This record gives sequence, C-alpha cells and structure tokens, in this order.
Amino acid sequence: MTRARETYDPSADGIAVTTEGLPDWLAPVVGAVRTVQGEQLSRFLPPESEGGRQSAVLILFGEGDRGPELLLMERASNLRSHPGQPAFPGGSLDPEDGDPATTGPLRAALREAREETGLDPAGVQLFGVLPRLYIPVSGFVVTPVLGWWRTPTPVGVVDPAETARVFTVPVAELTDPANRATARHPRGHQGPAFLVESALVWGFTAGVIDGILHHAGWERPWDRSWQVPLDWRA
Repeated sequence: MTRARETYDPSADGIAVTTEGLPDWLAPVVGAVRTVQGEQLSRFLPPESEGGRQSAVLILFGEGDRGPELLLMERASNLRSHPGQPAFPGGSLDPEDGDPATTGPLRAALREAREETGLDPAGVQLFGVLPRLYIPVSGFVVTPVLGWWRTPTPVGVVDPAETARVFTVPVAELTDPANRATARHPRGHQGPAFLVESALVWGFTAGVIDGILHHAGWERPWDRSWQVPLDWRA
C-alpha cells in the first residue's frame, strides 16, 4: 500500500513517557529499559566529544493476529547506504523536534515513523528510552525510543524511493531459535541476525532486538555457530 507523504508537526503535540496501562506482557521490556546500559546493547557508544549526527528510531510493539509484534521497514534497494536492509523507522533530528538531550528524540522518532510508514502518532504510547548508541559507518548517534501501539492504524510505504515495504514481525518468530543466526560481513565483523518475514534483519537493528530479547528474559538458546554471509554492498 503506497501513501502520499503527510506532514507532521511535532511541536503541536505534548510528549510524555509513561508505563501506565501497558499490557502485562510488556512488563519485562519495561524492566529491561530501566536497568540496561549502553555497553550491554552495543560495543559502539557515542563519542565523548558529543559529535555525531543526532537521530532516533521508534521501536514499536503492537499486538496483532499473531500475538505481540514489532514494526519494521525495509530500505529501498537503490539506496547507497544499506540497500534493502530492514530497520526501525527513524532518522535525523530536525530543529523543530527540540532539545536532543530531552524530548527531541521522542518527537523525531514519531515524526520519522509517520513520514516513512504513515503511522498515526496519536495511537502510540511512548514508554521508554534506551541509552544512546552509535553507528560508526554513518556517524549517527541513535536514541532508541520504545512505544506501545495502543491504537493500531494502517501503515505502508510512503515514499518508494526510500522504503521498499513496511511489515510487522511476531515476537514469537524473533525468539524462535530456528530464525536466529550470526551475520558475517566480508570485512570480518559479526553480529546477531534474524531470518523472519522473508528478510534478513542484521546490523544495528538486529543488535538492539537481540539486546531487548536478552535483557527482557525472552531469549531462547540458539545456535550461534550458524553463520549467514553478507555481501560487500551490505
């Protein structure tokens, strides 16, 4: 489903982070958010110089016909950076998003999700923020913002030049050992990966999902020796 691009003015919205009224199954995630440290999620942390491009992603949990699920998107295959790679909705902070140290990442995560997937932010309850992480290859300092899709609305590709598809992945598939592997890049680095919904989720996105599953106590033993090679364009 393709949608016309809509504008979203984050300055018009009150922003709050609250755990009130969340479903019981999200309690382990809430607990993990309160205690997890950045180094427990990634070996790449923001530079002490405070440099880097400030950005945010929305880690949106919903509940569909297949149970608890996560919202993901797949980058267009013609992009120069990570073509075809699944990712969380998100992107750079804009000046109108506000202070990067406070509510800026919250507004940016919701704004980018609307621009990329057509998501209605009014149906999302933000319930947590993970420590800022770093993506060295792009210089992004990323704030992961967690949300509960309290009132689901239709989503889909807004701009085909940027996004190939928008889809949800059941948490049960992410925790299934049969869908887990180690992605191996030709340059030598390795990391967790998920083979779900006809997609290979790897890199930053897979690392964050892996950390959430582990620290929420949802992780099941899986074969870390099973390696999936990536190509040079990845």
